[in-house]
Amino acid sequence: MSPEVEVKNLSKVFGKRKVLDDISFELERGGFLSLFGPNGAGKTTLIKIISTLIAPSSGEVRLSGMDPTKNSAAIRAKIGLISHSPLLYLDLSAEENLHFYGAMYGVENVDARIDELLDQVELGHRRYDLVRTFSKGMTQRLAIARALLHKPSVLFLDEPHTGLDPHAVDILESLIDSIRKNHTFIMITHNIDRGISLCSKAMILYNGQIVFYQDKNELDIDKFKSIYHQRVRGDS
Repeated sequence: MSPEVEVKNLSKVFGKRKVLDDISFELERGGFLSLFGPNGAGKTTLIKIISTLIAPSSGEVRLSGMDPTKNSAAIRAKIGLISHSPLLYLDLSAEENLHFYGAMYGVENVDARIDELLDQVELGHRRYDLVRTFSKGMTQRLAIARALLHKPSVLFLDEPHTGLDPHAVDILESLIDSIRKNHTFIMITHNIDRGISLCSKAMILYNGQIVFYQDKNELDIDKFKSIYHQRVRGDS
């Protein structure tokens, strides 16, 4: 089976600065990559290239066998994003936000899908309320529903636990667990415990290069922590 995400000799240069430097990896369908690294390591740039937002300077990327530089519309229909920025309209209700994104993605049976997701994130009772009246945790729960609305095959999680209360964290991880078999995940995180707990593969980026990359079932946790503390936290 072909990998769901394939990166070969990928580099990205901004001016004279090489943000990504000849990196390669594969992620199988249903896999979960936890991506660690200090600020400026190239994590967000990598996600932007895979999700078609920017083009690489050199190298190749494939998502579901497709080239982001040639199949951007098809790829965007297959991906979802959960981040600390909810990407919601504050002056629309929860239901109106989901209808907007449902129309954008051409979701079939959108009303039933909205009902299903609002129940899963425990916001059915607030469906007609404006998002600006929501707590931060409730807003993030609605953002989870937004990201899952079109049933994306690949989910990018950019520090998804930031700002979540414990109940919202439980909902997020329960949803991830329930859809893992049919989805592929790449998560940027600084939370070692949650990152290792969720992942099938762990990676550390530093100065645009992969300095650690292992399958979870072969994970040398002592080596991981040593590199993490040296490169991410800067411990001596």
